[in-house]
Amino acid sequence: MKALQLILSLSILVLVHEFGHFIFARMFKIRVEKFYLFFDPWFALFRYKPKNSHTEYGIGWLPLGGYVKIAGMIDESMDKEQLAQPPEPWEFRSKPAWQRLLVMVAGVLFNLLLAFVIYAMVLFTWNDTYLPLRNVTQGMEFSNAAQQAGFRDGDILLKADDKVLERFGVRTLLDVADADEVTVLRGGEEVVLTMQEGLMKRLLADKEGFAAYRIPAMVQETMKGSAAERAGLTRGDSIVAVNGEAILVFGDLRTHLDAHRGEEVQLDYYRSGVLQSTTVRVDSAGTLGFYAMGAAQVYPMVTLSYGFFESFPAGIKMGVQTLRDYVAQFKYVFTKEGASSLGGFGAIGNLFPAQWNWQAFWLMTAFLSVILAFMNILPIPALDGGHVLFLIYEVIVRRKPNEKLMEYAQVAGMIFLLGLVLYANGMDIVRAIFN
Repeated sequence: MKALQLILSLSILVLVHEFGHFIFARMFKIRVEKFYLFFDPWFALFRYKPKNSHTEYGIGWLPLGGYVKIAGMIDESMDKEQLAQPPEPWEFRSKPAWQRLLVMVAGVLFNLLLAFVIYAMVLFTWNDTYLPLRNVTQGMEFSNAAQQAGFRDGDILLKADDKVLERFGVRTLLDVADADEVTVLRGGEEVVLTMQEGLMKRLLADKEGFAAYRIPAMVQETMKGSAAERAGLTRGDSIVAVNGEAILVFGDLRTHLDAHRGEEVQLDYYRSGVLQSTTVRVDSAGTLGFYAMGAAQVYPMVTLSYGFFESFPAGIKMGVQTLRDYVAQFKYVFTKEGASSLGGFGAIGNLFPAQWNWQAFWLMTAFLSVILAFMNILPIPALDGGHVLFLIYEVIVRRKPNEKLMEYAQVAGMIFLLGLVLYANGMDIVRAIFN
């Protein structure tokens, strides 16, 4: 199911991206010789060329992206034979620099527009429901790296410097990592923590994350035939003690059960406000066999609703914030800790839920569309940004770069990108084997 969602999402993104190049090329009367979803070395699964059209449409067999082959352009096709001929008026290389520049940035532009539209329609259809950090009365559970920075389990995040922390997510982590001081609510009192440099690097190195919601040990559903079902536990029961030792949050329950594997324990729990007790045997894995309620079911949520026209500025704001957050994280790719955290298609696929969920699918597609736009505009030969870099050079010096130089740069860029893809997907394999 995850693989299916990944392929469908990437197919949408590739088609939109390449359509951006295609439509702008046709606007300037540049011939597009091929428009392909996926790559087609040696053969294609499907190909079709309409009568009186210069464009062949097709589906390749290698699902690593897609492409449009624009006549007279140095691209991944490396069609040197065509480039050796005198320029034709309908070729890319014959057009003014400003037209070629627009053709090259069109793919990135279309991916950003797609992200804005998806975010807008998600907000319009499903609203924006989130859990305010102040509503998490039990606070957060912090990783070892976060605790070394001064955080303690149960802290409620309030502010990073003077910025109020409203909801938990990537932006919260970035704000905390970049802050000089973080204010938390600890034991009913506000405590100011002085942040040291390098928190994000330590988090990446430890690979434990920053924090998670602390939640009470409340039963959502018992597994059929489990010890929890046999003990009579049911939805809404809140476990507060094991063998007389207090249970404040679900993490406490995990710790106590792990210490009594295969043994009988006494559970104290509240049901409809009435304290009750039962005896249950812990299984060999240190569990009772029930699904716990999540933070969204325990704490009060906030929902922001948007009308159709209201959703578009909100969607644009959400897309811009996603881009800003991703750019802010990108600098860590060039650190040893960040490089070891890189992932390929397996890591991306795992971002999708195991069961089909349209809201999650579209949110992830919008997120990937933002990433695709940013990655493609990087000034690396073989990416759109590499072509843009050469075109900006041409506009400034009013002279085209040497074609041989552009060919060599294209080859070098393709080798670099292939190496990056192999490394990222190799890291997926290493993590699958050793984790």
